[in-house]
Amino acid sequence: MRDLGEFDLIRAITARFGRSPDVLVGPGDDAAMLAAPDGRVVVTTDLLVEGRHFRRDWSGGADVGHKAAAQNLADVAAMGARPTGLFVGLATPGSTELDWVLSLADGLAAECARAGTTVAGGGSPRPAPDGFRPIRADDDSLTARGWGHLLTAHRRPRPPYHLGPALAALGARAMCDVSDGLVQDVGHLAAASGVRIDLTTDAFPVDDALRDAADHLGVDPLDWVLTGGEDHALVACLPPLPPSVALPPGCVRIGSVQSDGTGVTVDGRTPTGVGGWTHFGRSTSNHPDRPHSPE
Repeated sequence: MRDLGEFDLIRAITARFGRSPDVLVGPGDDAAMLAAPDGRVVVTTDLLVEGRHFRRDWSGGADVGHKAAAQNLADVAAMGARPTGLFVGLATPGSTELDWVLSLADGLAAECARAGTTVAGGGSPRPAPDGFRPIRADDDSLTARGWGHLLTAHRRPRPPYHLGPALAALGARAMCDVSDGLVQDVGHLAAASGVRIDLTTDAFPVDDALRDAADHLGVDPLDWVLTGGEDHALVACLPPLPPSVALPPGCVRIGSVQSDGTGVTVDGRTPTGVGGWTHFGRSTSNHPDRPHSPE
């Protein structure tokens, strides 16, 4: 890739992205121009770092592209908005194979298409330096144990983009995607609203593969459900709905909002242990004893 040059590389990458009517001026200049029919624009940015959010011995370039797009587009959906363009910044060693970078671009394009948008621009590649918990995680061993779909969910999260606007239309005024752990992210909603949110563990079925993997590692699978991150599901607080109004397909009631205090409880009790992942320092949820990596 070092021999290709910056601008030839940019042209090779951007050739993989489609066009969208919402992108008036797309990749190729220092900035892009997006249509904003109602004058309101939701903007977000989130990073993926090798060794923290993905491993190249687990994930191909397309996997990382899907995950990078999903991680950011889910934040837009969590604002009740529809994504209209994705901007990409890429920092990579000069020794990175061109095929891997082009595969990354294909993954970005495919996940954008699933969300109904496209890549609208981004920054030039720059050289950058390159731990997950040690565990044998090659495809064959995982598949043999029946765990293959667990790794797939880590490699390529599938946020329910359409549910962001749908839940907003039902009156949701507090919503976020679950990227750092359910207890911690729900805790942000509770703190901002000055309420207590009680989660109900019966709402979270644990499939056999997840339970088997948890048993193998000596972990309670509900700990992963409550504190694991990077699945980018959406969590929202809705007003009481009349019996004639059903939740959109794919939505499950996982708890209730209470006025007697602030923070998060699980089955009526304050949880112990970690609440999720924080990048710098200790958890900001109910239980600040140690940070937890979603990997």
